[in-house]
Amino acid sequence: MTHRISALISAFGVLAGRMLLVVAVRGYRSGASVLWLGAGAVIFLSASYTFARDMRQLRTGPTA
Repeated sequence: MTHRISALISAFGVLAGRMLLVVAVRGYRSGASVLWLGAGAVIFLSASYTFARDMRQLRTGPTA
């Protein structure tokens, strides 16, 4: 059950990271620093990696 909750939280993290990335791209287009774009990309990629790891763990089942 905890693996499902973790995957659900990771899915919301991917959504939040995607929204942050969209805001960073819009800010960059309007003249903001490129660091916002980089930070948005890093956060989105780390959230996506965590979600993929949680989904793999759900498919394989509990190990212990």
